[in-house]
Amino acid sequence: MNELFDKLKITPKDLKLYEVAFSHSSYANEHKAKKDYERLEFLGDAVLDLAMADFLYKHHNDNEGEMTKVRSRYVCENALYEYSLALGLNKYIKVGHGEKANGGVYKKAIVADIFESLMGAIYLDLGYSTAKRVILSIIIPYFNNPNVTFFEDYKSALQEAVQTTKKSLYYELISESGPAHDKTFKMQVRVDGIIYGEGVGSSKKEAEQLAAKNALEKLAI
Repeated sequence: MNELFDKLKITPKDLKLYEVAFSHSSYANEHKAKKDYERLEFLGDAVLDLAMADFLYKHHNDNEGEMTKVRSRYVCENALYEYSLALGLNKYIKVGHGEKANGGVYKKAIVADIFESLMGAIYLDLGYSTAKRVILSIIIPYFNNPNVTFFEDYKSALQEAVQTTKKSLYYELISESGPAHDKTFKMQVRVDGIIYGEGVGSSKKEAEQLAAKNALEKLAI
């Protein structure tokens, strides 16, 4: 992992944090470990949002809606997946035997989650300023390259449409199935309490995006 630390230009203090950051729940279950990366992923998601919001606020004069849309574009699952692959993070992922046989170290949801958990670990270990520096050093080259486009953020597009007409929307988890290492989620999106779309994916984020896409196809605004 030293190669990765050199690439990110960081000197870790607590190596155990990074071991957890790369431990999938299937690995933790098999090895009777107390922790997997999910809590760090939760934290890293918030740190990513803050770092990008911080950057956009200081360097761009867009309004709130536009900044939200731009931020979403660079922290969506497809974007995180690309950053993770570019850094070679999938070679550090630890998964259980069943997940490994199913190609877990290459699954988009897992590879994207690892990027968030790593940023969460860096934040806890070295502080926000270091985490922000690392995040921006990775994302800004993509941000400045007009030829790079990530998966369209259907959630932001739907939110923008709903804001335009002052309607309310929210996402609801309808079902969750499968083992811990290979779950399937079904989400619904409601506009003014009415179901406008459904989506099924290997993560809640993916299912929400597909539900939003489904809603946009139906919604006449």
